[in-house]
Amino acid sequence: MTDLQTVDEQTFTEVVLRSAKPVLVDFWAEWCPPCHQIAPVLAQIGAERNDQLTVVKINADENPAIAASYRVMALPTLALFHHGELIWSVVGARPKAKLLKELDDALLAAV
Repeated sequence: MTDLQTVDEQTFTEVVLRSAKPVLVDFWAEWCPPCHQIAPVLAQIGAERNDQLTVVKINADENPAIAASYRVMALPTLALFHHGELIWSVVGARPKAKLLKELDDALLAAV
């Protein structure tokens, strides 16, 4: 299993907002136990859906301007971007199957 690509305030626009594919962003922090619980699930999704989705993580504590601009108030927050727009977000860890269903629904609605 590969680690997720990390983005920060310098790379967010290029990697997330200008991506040709949808991007799932994991807003996380070192002190957040649910963030560590969901990380392996997100890595699996990133590997399994690599052809249709990019999954990245951003440390909300180290990148407060990005977190604030998307009103991230609790962690983990997962945010799905498509064509530079935030199209879906959810707070809290989820089982993989539920998360995949929610992602698929959001992506279908965006088409």
